[in-house]
Amino acid sequence: MKVINEKGKLFGVINIVDLLVLIAAIAVVAGVGYKLFGAQIQQATSPQVEMTAVIRVRGATPFLVSELQRNDQVGKQLVSGNEFVDATIESMNIEDYIQQVTTADGRIVDALDGTKKDLVFTIKTKVAKDTAAPKIGTQEVRAGRTFILKTNDFETTGNIDSVNIAKD
Repeated sequence: MKVINEKGKLFGVINIVDLLVLIAAIAVVAGVGYKLFGAQIQQATSPQVEMTAVIRVRGATPFLVSELQRNDQVGKQLVSGNEFVDATIESMNIEDYIQQVTTADGRIVDALDGTKKDLVFTIKTKVAKDTAAPKIGTQEVRAGRTFILKTNDFETTGNIDSVNIAKD
């Protein structure tokens, strides 16, 4: 039995050009599937550990503070895009807003702002153990980064103060 017969068929079954087209089509489908579902598959198969992030909204206006006191966000699930993610607001604290001001003699001192407050949110979620880029939804979570804090009825932007990823 010849590898390629007189009609150009591989093992007498399939044309070589057809085989190459078939292999290319399978590769494209596999690549698209990996791009769409690779992160979800990795998340589902790798062990999960708890991550806690502290997010601070600096200098929140009195209106925002009173709205959060009226409409408590503790226990609510975070939203990314238009979908809920596996992350919840565990606590929210309201702290004094300290800002630096320049005095008449040119010194820079800390001063308490009488109207604005800092909002400090603690967020808990699960991430893949030993992940190099922890995320909540599509946002990477690293201390110092800006983070959009969004629930189904509230959204604001804060800075990530700290991130703690459990070892086990």
